[in-house]
Amino acid sequence: MSDIAIGFTGIAALFILILLRIPIGMVLIAVSFVGIWAVVGLDIALSSLGIIPYNFASSWTLSSVPLFLFLGFICYHTMLTQGMFRTARAWLSGVPGGLAIASVAGSAGFAAVSGSSIACSAAMGRIAVPEMMRYRYDPSLATGTVAVAGTIGALIPPSIIMILYGVIAQNSISKLFLGGISAGLITVLGYVIVILLRVKINPSLAPDASEKVPLQEKVASLKETWPVFMIMIGIFGGLFAGVFTPTESGAIGSALACLVAMLKRCMTWKAFKTAAIETLVTTSALLIIAVGASMLTRFLVFSGASDYLSDLIMDMNASDLTIILGVVLLYLVLGMVLEPIGCMLLTLPIILPVMENTAFSLIWFGVVLTKLLEIGMITPPVGMNVFVVKAVVGDLVTTSQVFKGILWFLVMDLALVGLFIAFPDIILFLPDLVGN
Repeated sequence: MSDIAIGFTGIAALFILILLRIPIGMVLIAVSFVGIWAVVGLDIALSSLGIIPYNFASSWTLSSVPLFLFLGFICYHTMLTQGMFRTARAWLSGVPGGLAIASVAGSAGFAAVSGSSIACSAAMGRIAVPEMMRYRYDPSLATGTVAVAGTIGALIPPSIIMILYGVIAQNSISKLFLGGISAGLITVLGYVIVILLRVKINPSLAPDASEKVPLQEKVASLKETWPVFMIMIGIFGGLFAGVFTPTESGAIGSALACLVAMLKRCMTWKAFKTAAIETLVTTSALLIIAVGASMLTRFLVFSGASDYLSDLIMDMNASDLTIILGVVLLYLVLGMVLEPIGCMLLTLPIILPVMENTAFSLIWFGVVLTKLLEIGMITPPVGMNVFVVKAVVGDLVTTSQVFKGILWFLVMDLALVGLFIAFPDIILFLPDLVGN
């Protein structure tokens, strides 16, 4: 069997084992190790098993991943972002579907300090869904809105997916963050439009927007937003002013979150301990998958499979648009069965060489990839955000009702991906503004 044939056999084995529900990190490491052994021998395979994990895990940039995770878990367990929802609710009380729109706005605020789609959905599911149900919102609209709004968590920086992509693709994380701001805000606008249209077409989905909140109460509610804005200003102000790097911003953000929680007197030992344990567990799982992806990259290089695929696509003389549409379709399909980070790390060794040979910016592709991976968080049958919301709200709704609620938003997400492809400058405007 030729080296290239071994490479493709390894890729096939990967997908078969993943479909058998074997943990993706273990599959990546095992298949890559056996593949390297088959191509270049046992000694180099054993050497790779020692060197590659160390070289990847010792990357200074990766230290920001557990720090941003800790930031998000602290904000979640100390409920620092509750004020964002209450303020949005006060100001949007007279708008049709105002509570649903407030959920989207609250999710955007939580996204700016968490970087996690699942944490965002869990937090807003706990805060917003019971409130909407109390006001007699349609269960599908209420839960569907929160499930899709959680996907903003990976777009608006800080974003764990963008950090990992930046490390692997060797791109500027600051520029990825800037591109994510544009994509995230446009996604927020798109979701708001969906809610307004749905309530306009079917007024029974939400109660009459007759609640009038006095201006004094609206202004007073702004005081509740200071924890999030203090953390955001601390992170992004120092980051884009050049005071500290994206890697260091994770530490600054975590320290600020702890300080703010103590100032609000909502920091408890239990919350701190739970956030720390969840950070360690999540970071360990991510690093195992990432190390496996690094080994897969080395295996595909040794076998020549990645170069063969890239050359094959280039020899087809397919246009850049055809290539990107194929990549979009690939991630939409994979997103139905794989969780986002595993999906990204599994495919980047093959997709990146192809994208490098197109006219598309890798910064732009990183943001679009993040959007595609987050669409996978709401598509059946896996749809992690859907199951997170269902777990949080319990028997208030069925899983099928949550999936039903995301359908209109899914159409909007696909339209937004098309918009980003047609007009790349929507994403690249801010990164290009800061230059090199």
